[in-house]
Amino acid sequence: MSDEHHESAALHVSGEAVYTHDLAMRMRDALHAWPVQAVHAHARIVEIDPRAALACPGVHAVLTAEDVPGENDTGPVRRDEPLFPLEVTYHGQALAWVIADTEDQARAAAAQVVIRYQVLPAILSLSQAQAADSYHTPPRRIERGEPDRALAAAAHRLTGELYLGGQEHFYLEMQAALALRDESGEMLVHASTQHPSETQAVVARVLGIAENRVVCQSLRMGGAFGGKEVQANAFAAIAALGVIKTGRPVSVRLDRRRDMMITGKRHPFLARFDVGFAADGRLLGLRAELTSDGGYSLDLSEAILWRALFHMDNCYLLEHVRLTGRVAATNLPSNTAMRGFGGPQGMLIIEDILDRIARSVGLAPELVRERNFYRAPDSTHYGQPVRDAERIARIWVELKRDSQYEARRAQLDAFNRDHLHTKRGLAITPVKFGISFTATFFNQAGALLLIYRDGSVQLNHGGTEMGQGLHTKMRKVVVRSLGVSAEQVRIMPTRTDKIPNTSATAASSGTDLNGAAVQAACEELRARLLPFAAALLGCSESEVQISAGRVTCAAHAHTFALAEVVERAYLARVPLFAAGYYRTPDLYFDPQLGQGRPFHYFAYGAAVSEVEVDRFTGQYSLRRVDILHDVGDSFAPLIDRGQIEGGFLQGAGYLTSEQLCFADDGALLTRGASSYKLPGIGDCPPEFRVRTLDRASEPGVIYGSKAVGEPPLMLAVSVREALRDAISAFRAEASVPGRPIELACPATPEAVFWAIRR
Repeated sequence: MSDEHHESAALHVSGEAVYTHDLAMRMRDALHAWPVQAVHAHARIVEIDPRAALACPGVHAVLTAEDVPGENDTGPVRRDEPLFPLEVTYHGQALAWVIADTEDQARAAAAQVVIRYQVLPAILSLSQAQAADSYHTPPRRIERGEPDRALAAAAHRLTGELYLGGQEHFYLEMQAALALRDESGEMLVHASTQHPSETQAVVARVLGIAENRVVCQSLRMGGAFGGKEVQANAFAAIAALGVIKTGRPVSVRLDRRRDMMITGKRHPFLARFDVGFAADGRLLGLRAELTSDGGYSLDLSEAILWRALFHMDNCYLLEHVRLTGRVAATNLPSNTAMRGFGGPQGMLIIEDILDRIARSVGLAPELVRERNFYRAPDSTHYGQPVRDAERIARIWVELKRDSQYEARRAQLDAFNRDHLHTKRGLAITPVKFGISFTATFFNQAGALLLIYRDGSVQLNHGGTEMGQGLHTKMRKVVVRSLGVSAEQVRIMPTRTDKIPNTSATAASSGTDLNGAAVQAACEELRARLLPFAAALLGCSESEVQISAGRVTCAAHAHTFALAEVVERAYLARVPLFAAGYYRTPDLYFDPQLGQGRPFHYFAYGAAVSEVEVDRFTGQYSLRRVDILHDVGDSFAPLIDRGQIEGGFLQGAGYLTSEQLCFADDGALLTRGASSYKLPGIGDCPPEFRVRTLDRASEPGVIYGSKAVGEPPLMLAVSVREALRDAISAFRAEASVPGRPIELACPATPEAVFWAIRR
């Protein structure tokens, strides 16, 4: 297969790709686990009685806190996530696990476990948490300039608030883990996890053993989107405990309903703001308070809040600003990482503010956005220079031109004049997204490269494959850096006994970090082979060329297979393996000062979206989308295009259709695709034009490429703003004076209908 294609494409389309639960189904002696779930949002557990369950057919054990030999906690940052809780902290929480011969037997037996509760008051919303002063963190702050003075002096001023709903990850493969004893009697865990090293550490912590006695492997995932960065750890720990209890392999796999009930989502946010601005729409001063719903435990919520504060600027200069944020504690599932990691919430808030400013002074929103863009030598509100600020303006101008924005605006206005009950909206919005883990120590990666005597290569690296194409890009790095053909490279499963202490595949940094580590290993191995190649060819090392598994010299026509060079190196007792390592340079951030350089670089983009809205139902269609996105020098264009298209549509779902609903008792009501509206093929625009920015090489990054996992998600803000533009057309027809248009998030058809009515 060509190295342009996804390395598992044939396996995916044929159904032959193997996932974690497939491994369990191939084992005759594997047992299966099923959770016993809480029926209250907050309660003290008086008693768990497993006797009836243990009497059911096929049942081997009911796991409770008494079965934990180590630490009964899986919290990634703070020890606040008991694996077997003594107190229920959200509806649907797993309190015990039944281990049986089959999933069906385990499910039936789980219903027989008797639990007696003492019900306690529950906090089920952000407003209730604020009223009860229920928080996981103290306030965090970023401040620059003199916001109070700037607000007082501003000619125009607006206050308001915006509530942003959560979002379900809805990965195709649900949470899954398989644990068994390896050939030496130690614990081997196969897990659908983005962070095998952390899964290894958590399993070791729960078992009370050293980490070197646990090996975690992530073969591949059927999607993750951040939902398997830390929340996969608990399910791996349950599987491992099951092995200790029963002596047999144990599989944990959630069905869709329980996956949605047990796991966390994208954080809902409530923002309150006070903004001052000039008559021409320029931002003068801003104060904003952000509160996120962390759920019952801290998880990664504090880091997510920080990224929301970082991304409150999006592409705009905030010269006088004070941003504060807190993570609220509620009796809901613990919200967690999701594509964008708080960045989308911060970006959406500032975009909403700018639209309100534009409509309050009667200016086109795109004009107000443009007037507030960063320009050299501006820096962010947290002190990082925006050294490539000109890319924002360049993308903006090129996209407006290529999408025929002005001409389409005139056509759209004519359509709206002629149609009473249907209106069209058009909007262009930008994206600036910081690339790096904001926890500096995570910005490191390792690789292990092995070349065999026949010239074939095995590559081990610390990144995980979740369908995004990371393995494909890593293979391309080997092809390009070492000079072998794609067919000669085998990507090995990600394992903690090959690459230790890895970082999660997250923060859009998988290619940057692992690619640089792989390149370092390739360069070391290539340097060892060059003297032997030069000797074979009879030329200097500088003249040697290695490509597609052949060794040539520019000075003459002689050519040799790389395998011949490798054999000579082997006979000379030269090591044919190399370890590569990379750490991102010059990153730092002081949380006390709210200042630093947390990002290696910024990725940019912009999108134009056009919608059509029905007056009577609020139903809408996405007619056309134009995207211009900055991926640097792409070395995997098909992979990058897929990420741009998929990210945009996932963002559109977040902003327009995906609505999480909870009952009054805290139970999740939207538990599957029948009640949780995901964007489908029918929601794709009939015209979907995607282009990547030319002449955009990024210095100091693998092959000049840029991260593309998270940045495209919030190109979808253009869809929400296009809906607002259509709503404004109904308002203009009704001769309503100019004022901000409040639009709920997600902007479902119902929300659009009520916005039209208002």
